Amino acid sequence: MSFERRSELWTYDVFPKVVTAGKKVCIHIRPFGGRKFFEPGKEYTAIVRWLNGGKPEFFPLTAYMKNLTATASENGIDIELTLPSEGEYRISFKKEKGELTFAVYAVEGDLVGVYPFMGDLHMHTNYSDGAHDPENVAASYRSHGYDFLAMTDHKRYYPSLYAMESFKDIPTEFNLIPGEEIHLPAINGFYVDPHTVNFGGEYSINSLIEYDAIEEVGKDKKLRSLYGDCPDVMTKEEFAAKMTELAKDIDVPDNIDPLTAATIKWLYDEIRKAGGLAIFPHPTWIAGNSFHDADAFNDWMVENHIFDAFEVLGGENYFEQNGFQTVRYYEDMARGYKYPIVGSTDSHNCTPENRNAFICSTIVYSPENERKAIIDSIKNFRSVAVDSISKEFRLVGEMRYVRYGCFLLKNYFPIHDDACFEEGRLMKQAIYGSEDEKQNAVATLSVMNGRMKKMREKYFSF
Repeated sequence: MSFERRSELWTYDVFPKVVTAGKKVCIHIRPFGGRKFFEPGKEYTAIVRWLNGGKPEFFPLTAYMKNLTATASENGIDIELTLPSEGEYRISFKKEKGELTFAVYAVEGDLVGVYPFMGDLHMHTNYSDGAHDPENVAASYRSHGYDFLAMTDHKRYYPSLYAMESFKDIPTEFNLIPGEEIHLPAINGFYVDPHTVNFGGEYSINSLIEYDAIEEVGKDKKLRSLYGDCPDVMTKEEFAAKMTELAKDIDVPDNIDPLTAATIKWLYDEIRKAGGLAIFPHPTWIAGNSFHDADAFNDWMVENHIFDAFEVLGGENYFEQNGFQTVRYYEDMARGYKYPIVGSTDSHNCTPENRNAFICSTIVYSPENERKAIIDSIKNFRSVAVDSISKEFRLVGEMRYVRYGCFLLKNYFPIHDDACFEEGRLMKQAIYGSEDEKQNAVATLSVMNGRMKKMREKYFSF
């Protein structure tokens, strides 16, 4: 993804960038190129300031400012310090004109030992209404800096399995996660169709009923589940009878249809049974001349804790969608309703020429880039939604995680994304190239494999 990096990233390598608050650490500053600001053998004074504390002259009780001295070597300069509290710190050196400033971040609590992974939890391929096949989508997303991706085709789970199968023997650190967008058949002529995303579930919810996916690929459990095990398939009649019965027992306000509520609650419960993350997407997407979901329905979903995560940012660039959803999130928080959030492209076309292709994403703070760890981290509120519709990114979430995400988008992800680009290009070559190109791509990816892990170990000191 294209984010505005701090100018120092072009000329200096600073590591680690993220450290544990209260723990002594050595920060290494290494210049790129022959003309070095730090003259070997010369002593320099570093001024360390805590961004959160305010200006020392105005807020002496909270400000943090410390002067440290260090002697430069041929490699650059090393500074030993202990950063007392969580937040961003600026390390400045006086120049003849102005200052040379670097940024590092101290974390504490649940952010110690977890890493930022960029992902998309909702998008489409040409197995539903998207423009590109799953392998092409996967490679394109990796080249744009994504660490994990779920392909969530309408009514279909099996395309995400196809993508995983295609790359299973190609060495890559890109994490493909199964998923689907759920649409259920009509119940006695009535469609219950508030869209729902099954992210990472171990089996398909769409394929629990004889509907489009079953008609296309059959009932083989290998195409309906991650591990070859899932519930049996219901007929449409059996499904309708089951939902009608559930609707008799559900207690809802007068402005909520019992059949809609019962079916949606059953659907979200099934995602959780499958071990997935049940995501409520784009309620204020304008479908035709009305919002996709009614405000009363949205209120009921929130107040009854129906979903696991709210797609606060999605794949449209008009304000009514992401703007209204963001306001809802913060107002719900003020009302005492706290829920995890994600951002997704909901993309149907993965080329850069598509204005909506890479406009939203999620940063998840997770111990590892693995399906269960990602889901657990989101459920534990360690995620922020990223809006990259415009050149200047925006973040939605709790302040603590947003501040950390802002630092990472300026100081870490630009470097991370540079490393992802070549891996994505080689992934595409390994699938679509000539036989020689495929072999060369796989060989190069084998050599590269593990470098993202090494990058995390370099820039995050836990």
